[in-house]
Amino acid sequence: MTSNLAGVLRPDEGLRHFTLGRPAAHPDLDLWVDRYWTVRWELPPGASYLSSVLSHPALHLSVESGDGPRHGFPMPATLLHGVVTRRFDILLRGEGRVFGVKFRPGGFAAFTGLDTGGGVDVASYTDRAVLLADVLGGGGGGAIGSPAAADGGVAELQASILAAGEDDERVALMDEFLLARRPSVADPRYQELLAIVAEMLADRSLTSVQSVTDRFNVEPRTLQRLFRRYVGVGPKWVLRRFRLHDAQLMLDAGEVEDLATLATTLGWFDQAHFTRDFRAAVGVPPRVYTAPTPG
Repeated sequence: MTSNLAGVLRPDEGLRHFTLGRPAAHPDLDLWVDRYWTVRWELPPGASYLSSVLSHPALHLSVESGDGPRHGFPMPATLLHGVVTRRFDILLRGEGRVFGVKFRPGGFAAFTGLDTGGGVDVASYTDRAVLLADVLGGGGGGAIGSPAAADGGVAELQASILAAGEDDERVALMDEFLLARRPSVADPRYQELLAIVAEMLADRSLTSVQSVTDRFNVEPRTLQRLFRRYVGVGPKWVLRRFRLHDAQLMLDAGEVEDLATLATTLGWFDQAHFTRDFRAAVGVPPRVYTAPTPG
């Protein structure tokens, strides 16, 4: 496992304003794709909702429609989102729909053939959203693109996804698109990365890069290069984000009675350091985050 269901901040509040689905991708895509996701909203005229996410160390492909622009692009659009290191905010207005692909950490880089000399420099997309056609077409250089289409087949994919009436149709269309472009050669460096990421996520005792390098008997510089090359951010950031996600899940579930104990359990020196990092990432301290919201 390389991810959990953390990320959407104040999920119970958010689900009063939008619907969220997490359909599975085709099993043959499991090495690279974590899951698909869908969001749909329809707000009354003049109403809006600020949706906030504490993002995972993963790239996303999204087919988006509805009122725009969004992410600086007119709608509809098919985008590639790099890892978002800050809080991800999107102001929802009117109506809209997104069908997305969440790649595993490093999955998009491996999918584009990074280990075989091609691929995409994912670090160049960190904290950015770009048109997928620019990545898969002539300017992107990724093996994922279709040589039969200058845009890598993105226009056809977008039209089909937007015309589909149900999510199971969209899943089948995205499966077909990605299966036709999956790598024919396994990437051993990526598989090594997956094993490390899975352990970092699952084991809450891993709270420092040193603890990871000791566990996997790898040099710190080697680990740093592996993460920068495939994920787009360093191992320290990934480790801290996983522990913040752990904290968020526990806070959302009402499982935290003592913030000081939570902080030290997840690797912070004390409650003050945890509160500082939580506030920097989420925007408010833990006690404000868990306070009841009006309405």
